[in-house]
Amino acid sequence: MAEERTVAVPSSWMTPSGRYGRAVARACDIAIALVVLVAAQYYSAEYDMVLGALMGLCLLARRRFPGTVLGLVLALSAVQLVLHDVPDLLLASAPASYDVAVLFAMMSVVHHSRTAWMPYFAGAAVLLATATGAVGVPGLGIGQFADLHTLLIFWGLTLTVWLTAFALHTRRLYAESQSARAWHVEREQEQRVRLAAARERAEIARELHDVVAHSLAVMILQADGAESVLRKSPDMARSALKTIAATGRDAIDDMHRIVRVLREGNPDSADGGPPRRLVTLDEIQVVAERGRAAGLSVDVSVEVGEGRLSPAEEMTVFRIVQECLTNVLRHAGAGAGVGIRLHEERGTLLISVVDDGAGTLCGRGVGGHSGGNGLVGMRERVELAGGSFEAGPRLGSGWQVRASIPTGTK
Repeated sequence: MAEERTVAVPSSWMTPSGRYGRAVARACDIAIALVVLVAAQYYSAEYDMVLGALMGLCLLARRRFPGTVLGLVLALSAVQLVLHDVPDLLLASAPASYDVAVLFAMMSVVHHSRTAWMPYFAGAAVLLATATGAVGVPGLGIGQFADLHTLLIFWGLTLTVWLTAFALHTRRLYAESQSARAWHVEREQEQRVRLAAARERAEIARELHDVVAHSLAVMILQADGAESVLRKSPDMARSALKTIAATGRDAIDDMHRIVRVLREGNPDSADGGPPRRLVTLDEIQVVAERGRAAGLSVDVSVEVGEGRLSPAEEMTVFRIVQECLTNVLRHAGAGAGVGIRLHEERGTLLISVVDDGAGTLCGRGVGGHSGGNGLVGMRERVELAGGSFEAGPRLGSGWQVRASIPTGTK
């Protein structure tokens, strides 16, 4: 459902807004009505005060019903002319200064009407009414009350008021359009900020998952292995403990970096803090070695030219391989064989990680739709890089992950 909103006109001394603006507008309406009423007091005809009072009363509603007010004021002016031409009786004066109510009513139509044709109709109606009164309409009992020179003066005054009101009307519409445009720009900016925040939260969630899941999986397997060989092979236990310590230190460094992003919004802006650890393709050998230490048989083949990947692309590749090894450790366990192959073909980096599942048949669905946040995170990383991703079980046993990412030179 579309949201409805009233766009406010920018405040100024000419266009006050809010409660103050409504009070000023009401005071102006009352002042205009009093001007017409006071003007009617200078005439001594029997119905001048009545006509002036009725015109002033109509003008109180000029903002809400401008077209209706103009019609009523013109009708009262016609009654004024008819009463003026009654023989041997002084019932109304014509023309009279309180006829300025016609100009006020016309100005209200031009300035406050929301219909495009109403300002022109109001100007034409007043000009025609003035001409009719100047020429006279015998059939209606209206006689001629002005010559050509007076008619031109009336028309000049009418056009001046109309042009002034039209200029104010145009300015108001322009101010409203600018305010509406500013509001839409602000809404778009807020939407962009929300989308950026959502992307950042998703990125942080992926980073947390990669760091915590992989590090804990390696540390748990190494700790279990160290416990089982502690008495029989102290050297192997010592090596496992070293791997646990190194994995924990790297995880702490990554966690510190993520916390700095959450706290400061910029991973490179922490004063006095350690610099951001750049992840390159060389880190794949590190995680592969840790996988071997955990009991996996890992074969790595990297056929990518130096400088062909940007830091972001190298980070994406590393996180995909890291997550794949984590999944092998969690689901296949020690004894599984993993083949990691990275090669570039026609400007596209192809990533293939295949494991044998330690000989265990896999019944999961194909396509990477099963599984937890790991597969979702890998898919999101690849899609953000403009590539394609697929994951699923192999025939027989094991799991395979394949991804392609367009390459770019650093």
